[in-house]
Amino acid sequence: MPPRPVAPAPTAAAPASADTATKIDVSEMDFYYGARRVLEQITVRIGANQVTALIGPSGCGKSTFLRSLNRMNDIIPGARVAGSIRIDGQDIYASAVDVVDLRRRVGMVFQKSNPFPKSIFENVAYGLRINSMATSRDDLRVRVEASLKAAAIWDEVKDRLEASALSLSGGQQQRLCIARALAVEPDILLMDEPASALDPIATQRIEELIYQLKARYTIVIVTHNMQQAARVSDVTAFFWMGKLVECGRTDRIFTAPTEKLTEDYVTGRFG
Repeated sequence: MPPRPVAPAPTAAAPASADTATKIDVSEMDFYYGARRVLEQITVRIGANQVTALIGPSGCGKSTFLRSLNRMNDIIPGARVAGSIRIDGQDIYASAVDVVDLRRRVGMVFQKSNPFPKSIFENVAYGLRINSMATSRDDLRVRVEASLKAAAIWDEVKDRLEASALSLSGGQQQRLCIARALAVEPDILLMDEPASALDPIATQRIEELIYQLKARYTIVIVTHNMQQAARVSDVTAFFWMGKLVECGRTDRIFTAPTEKLTEDYVTGRFG
């Protein structure tokens, strides 16, 4: 057995370029499940209107970190965060933060598409209704249509908006879930392996959509697919055993990483 690689001390990571505004600023973050620390001293700045890919072996903390960005881990008993996570300068773990509003501003798309057992229209309208974001039935329809267009699925469903969302293909369901997230006008979109359960054609559609959406949204995506990270992201962050080993421009991470551990992972020597 070769010796197990040892992670270097974590270092701060800046946005991809000096002229990119910081959207998410994470400083010395630790994350605990009860007494067990699963993320250690994470410090990273995520730039606005970029796609940031989180890569690393299973169990290294990528999804836990992603879910900490809209406090979805709050529902897990014993889960807690130390350090700070700021979005647009606001500490999202401050006691005065409205968690419901935070999750509207920081949308989430899961690995497995999870449409509601409702019509296509009502899936997208759901968040608009509970957030009282539509002023009339006509306004609701306009917003639903705009969200479906933004998720590149309008042309496929415009003639069957009252059909069940469960009648759609897997790739269509995932784009519908993206439309549902976009409908409530988030600033940030979190994606936890959004194409891992899809066929290659559907995966390509999702990747093309991600590329288009970054003009309007800040996107953070977890992926196990190195080729996908290279294709869709501007910045890549490599996690290993609960630590952020390295973060930088995607082209540099894949061609000239600073850390040997990063090089070993992206070249397939382990993981």
